[in-house]
Amino acid sequence: MTLDYDVVIIGGTLAGRYAALSASKLKAKVALVEPITNGASNFVNAPYEFIYNHALSYTSNLSKQLGHASRLGLYTLCTDTPEKCDISVNTPEAMLYAHSVVSNLQEQNSLVVLAALGVDVIVGNGQFQSSPHLSFVVNNRVLRARTYLLAMGSRPVIPEIEGLQRTGFLTIPQIWQSLSNSTPPKQWVILGGVPQSIELAQTLARCGYDVTLVVEHRNLLPNIDSEIAQLLCSVLEAEGVRVFLKTLITQVRKIEEKKWLQVGDKAIETDEIVVAMAQQPNIESLNLAAVDVKWNQRRLLVNDKLQTTNPRIWACGDVIGGFEFANIANYEARIALQNALFFPRLKVNYRHIPWAVFTNPMFAQVGLTEAQAKRQYSPDEVIVLRQFFKTLFAAQIQDETTGICKLIVLRDGKILGASVLGTQAIELIHVIALAIAQTIKVYCLAHLAPLYPSFSEIFEQIVRDWKQQKLNSNIAWQDFLESFFHFRRNWNL
Repeated sequence: MTLDYDVVIIGGTLAGRYAALSASKLKAKVALVEPITNGASNFVNAPYEFIYNHALSYTSNLSKQLGHASRLGLYTLCTDTPEKCDISVNTPEAMLYAHSVVSNLQEQNSLVVLAALGVDVIVGNGQFQSSPHLSFVVNNRVLRARTYLLAMGSRPVIPEIEGLQRTGFLTIPQIWQSLSNSTPPKQWVILGGVPQSIELAQTLARCGYDVTLVVEHRNLLPNIDSEIAQLLCSVLEAEGVRVFLKTLITQVRKIEEKKWLQVGDKAIETDEIVVAMAQQPNIESLNLAAVDVKWNQRRLLVNDKLQTTNPRIWACGDVIGGFEFANIANYEARIALQNALFFPRLKVNYRHIPWAVFTNPMFAQVGLTEAQAKRQYSPDEVIVLRQFFKTLFAAQIQDETTGICKLIVLRDGKILGASVLGTQAIELIHVIALAIAQTIKVYCLAHLAPLYPSFSEIFEQIVRDWKQQKLNSNIAWQDFLESFFHFRRNWNL
């Protein structure tokens, strides 16, 4: 049998396009299949939907900063008293700005660019067939390849709540179209529990909307450091977001053009409901059962090399579960592609891969949390280091003193994980991620000579804290030994 390609990528996501670009640079013969999906709104090109939230969040953050500067007398931007002065977000103008950002990204990562680089781009829906040989059929065209990479998108899991389907709701891609209307909804209830729901709640609140966030978990997100989660929840509540944690919605009804939700023991009125919960893969039309690829409701089943139950089919990104993070999807795409094209030896290791919630202040995390570390190691071996942004001159100069850097290490200095909440958190977490990946111990951070003033000074403070805790531990151990030998001497007498 003649093979047409080294790899066929079934995409529809940025990770799929990233994989196609990477394969072309490796001189592989590659085809990229871009499915046509009706699950996402035509208003937003699905691979770029998350950019809308970031762009709108940027304008709302800028508005808040300008309003604060005006109150301090640094700018004269209103005729009211400084105490009441604030700058509101012009949502239609902000959406135009978001459109322009997305348009620029679409040009840089377009299918036309990939085609010019030698990628065979095919737009259409297709499916696998196993007979007479493994292949992928799209637009009546049979694509035969040595390997296949699944990098499709996902869609929200719709909870089974009485009256939800009948009352109606939006998913995140549909929100931006609603906000572009001349009269967007004023009240929003977000059924959350993913990073995008938290970002969206703060952004809408800063744009002047009435926002309620309902989360089933006891923390804002699963697997987040509980201490940081409480601080992040306080930030949201301080900005006017009503947060319900560990709360279930039991019923939704529509009464006189208003939507009502039974949230725990409270009834909440709203204009619009947003479902932003767990994701499920868009794989129903691929005929995976015919080629022995197994999956469950939330993800495709893959091994630690990202190989599905069919050894010639690999997967990355949303379809294998987890949160929707572009950096993690691209990391998985690199691993899967290298294993698919060459000898399958690389394994995924998420311990050094950071993730973030783009709120203001930002939150970022890498590796183990305090609770995870104490479950995996002896609690006596785990040291928790905390430093607060209010001690940094850079934070005081920029009036960004809300923040904490929390490092989890072993007594020998091995870094297990970190959680950072504050300005520049996503930049600081990269240093910790690199240290974990390269097994650099915490005391080596003292070798840095950070610019002054800068937020990176917090690493020096963390090292001083670690040395002090080690010293206190040694002193306590020496006191114990002295007491022990003193007891033995007296006992011998």
